[in-house]
Amino acid sequence: MAFVATSPISLKTNCLKLKPLDTHQQPQTRISCNKTTPTSSIEMQQTLKISPNFKFEEYMASKAKKVNTALDDAVPLQNPLKIHQAMRYSLLAGGKRVRPVLCLASCELVGGEEAAAVPMACALEMIHTMSLIHDDLPCMDNDDLRRGRPTCHKEFGEETAVLAGDALLALAFEHVAAKTRNVDERRVVQAIVELGSAVGSEGLVAGQIVDLSSEGKLLSLGELEYIHVHKTSKLLEAAVVCGAIMGGGGGAQVEALRKYARCVGLLFQVVDDILDVTKTSEELGKTAGKDLVTDKATYPRLMGLRKAKDFAADLAAMAVQELSYFDPSRAAPLYHLAQYIASRQN
Repeated sequence: MAFVATSPISLKTNCLKLKPLDTHQQPQTRISCNKTTPTSSIEMQQTLKISPNFKFEEYMASKAKKVNTALDDAVPLQNPLKIHQAMRYSLLAGGKRVRPVLCLASCELVGGEEAAAVPMACALEMIHTMSLIHDDLPCMDNDDLRRGRPTCHKEFGEETAVLAGDALLALAFEHVAAKTRNVDERRVVQAIVELGSAVGSEGLVAGQIVDLSSEGKLLSLGELEYIHVHKTSKLLEAAVVCGAIMGGGGGAQVEALRKYARCVGLLFQVVDDILDVTKTSEELGKTAGKDLVTDKATYPRLMGLRKAKDFAADLAAMAVQELSYFDPSRAAPLYHLAQYIASRQN
């Protein structure tokens, strides 16, 4: 394979020993997620008891509603009508809004106002939607179902779907630059750099191209990690880090949140792999069992289902462990988001 894989995650080495980030310098891009001592889902539940009265479902619904309203405003139905219909069809199709909520939560955790990160939260969802539109195309994963309804290319045609994804990607960066208010311009630029690096040839695109070229091949855990941390984790990491930057977070705060996000990002994909083999298409809102059909390497396939579930529990606990830098009551949304990602059913 024409890429250098990171070593598979070791549960015996130190967790993410990186130098503190200077928020006015380009961030580290290498992704890894290890821990010092074994932890378990039981330890995670004990940590979550710090905020027993936190109403997570209400929090998620409130944040998602705010993001959905902002997205609706950001992409009005206008000429050329067909392209904007396609953009809105995929962008406003529902979804968990995990990335935007992570962005808003990290912004508020470091003391920022929610409004400072809303444009970035919208941009993250635009980019995520672009990746889904393109990922579903016949030349990529060739999927017909997304979020419980026909994929964009099935509804509007392949040409329009490609252009809708392109338009959402371009709009994401325009939106952050044009709509962010009351944030130091240096921080806005830094966040845009972070976001761009998460999407490009050393981020999401890198994971996607290696994923495509790896179908039908026997991969090591290290090679599988490379795919997932680039294809999935990098954008989740950018969501958390960009929120902290927009909220005025210092270098140590941003770096602590980066470590949390790396664990959560890989966790998201491990759970995705598990759900692909344990849930139906109706339950997932997308085609189940697709990885098996296309002969893709997954964590359940390489580790076995039981060990993959244990690994997901470890990653969730490791993510929570990284939040010990912060006041537990203020970090409650991120504590519960890690649990939510670990236990999600679709």
